[in-house]
Amino acid sequence: MRSSLLRSVKTLARPTTARAYSVDSVPSRKVTVLGAAGGIGQPLSLLMKLNPLVSQLALYDIGGTPGVAADVSHINSRSEVAGYMGDDQLGLALEGSDVVIIPAGVPRKPGMTRDDLFNINAGIVKSLCTAIAKYCPHAIVNMISNPVNSTVPIAAEVFKKAGIYDEKKLFGVTTLDVVRAKTFYAGKANVNVAEVNVPVVGGHAGVTILPLFSQATPKANLSQEDIQALTKRTQDGGTEVVEAKAGKGSATLSMAYAGAIFADACLKGLNGVPDVVECSYVQSTITELPFFASKVRLGKNGVEEVLGLGPLSDYEKEGLEKLKPELKSSIEKGIEFAKKN
Repeated sequence: MRSSLLRSVKTLARPTTARAYSVDSVPSRKVTVLGAAGGIGQPLSLLMKLNPLVSQLALYDIGGTPGVAADVSHINSRSEVAGYMGDDQLGLALEGSDVVIIPAGVPRKPGMTRDDLFNINAGIVKSLCTAIAKYCPHAIVNMISNPVNSTVPIAAEVFKKAGIYDEKKLFGVTTLDVVRAKTFYAGKANVNVAEVNVPVVGGHAGVTILPLFSQATPKANLSQEDIQALTKRTQDGGTEVVEAKAGKGSATLSMAYAGAIFADACLKGLNGVPDVVECSYVQSTITELPFFASKVRLGKNGVEEVLGLGPLSDYEKEGLEKLKPELKSSIEKGIEFAKKN
């Protein structure tokens, strides 16, 4: 689950030599960010502008996008940037997109659960996915809008109704859970965080987030008490940030970073880079639930393979059974919303 996003960014600063990065060596790719003027959308737009795999960057929101687009367009990197604003320009933003990233929606506030966001964000996601089905039905879709456990099933239902659903191209972005698990594990185990891998499975909210620290590398001799504390902190990472910002925001910067890592992995997969593996919330048969986060091998068509859970500790087996009812409820809630509205 390593990412070369930062290495990709560093190539932009290299002198032009025969061995340096060449834009001619990779395909042209259009990436569209829906919700680009928001708290996640702005830093995410910056990071995607820095990615040399992006040739066109389309930024869309209901307002404020021209300013964001003008700002990031001054950065001396490969992609051409265009800003789009309002319903009448949504189609222009989406046409020809290879990857669509959706951070649109309202953020969490103190005391808010992800379910509290549901009614507002579900409607936003449904509307945007209806437009995706019309203007770029073959694009890879990266869903960031919370609650991801429900918004991904909503998107699936919208795409099914439009007759364009491809389960290989719809992803719930759970990378932030992996980023947090790696960071917290490295701190406790006193190892180099750049070398850490921790799979995180399940969903993307509270108890449905299940980091598999028994599979973490490099191995560390942590106590069961440490593992439980790390698990709880990973599950509560979003709340930790919301409370620290004291009503003035949620996890926007770290989420943008995580979203950029996953989008980079999708682009590499599209471009034929071998053995690109990340955790993501996708349509799955590895449990009895229709959607589940696990390691996924990415390729030219999106999902090449949904990888199994691997060996679990007793604590993780218990956590897996504990998360299933809540995740099942969230999935059903999303499907019901999509069918009724």
